[in-house]
Amino acid sequence: MQNRILDEFAMFSDWMDKYEYLIDLGRDLAPYDPKYKTDEHLIDGCQSKVWVHGFTENGKMKYTADSDAIITKGMISLLIRVFSNREPSEILNADLFFIERIGLKENLSSTRSNGLAAMIRRMTDLARKQQNDSENG
Repeated sequence: MQNRILDEFAMFSDWMDKYEYLIDLGRDLAPYDPKYKTDEHLIDGCQSKVWVHGFTENGKMKYTADSDAIITKGMISLLIRVFSNREPSEILNADLFFIERIGLKENLSSTRSNGLAAMIRRMTDLARKQQNDSENG
């Protein structure tokens, strides 16, 4: 999936075009169930509001998310694509090389960069919890 994302972003040479693509990805993010728009699902450390819900289905993690900021929705949609349909251990051991290779890391403000790190942390925490629950349950 990360290589597919690299290919998609390779179509754009200008960062403004890449931002537009992120916005499009945010607009295309699957609808988020309003029952998960709670403080429990809200991510601390993001300037905008971001909610993430994670669960397992047939041993694989699934994520849904929403944000009140459209670029943030685009960023979380990329993470959902990379992390969903993976076993928790795969998520915990993932090398998210696409973030640097598409130039996202260097082209984000410090607050957005902190928010991206917080989203990754939440999604991996959810995977860790699922892994622990399955090992202990």
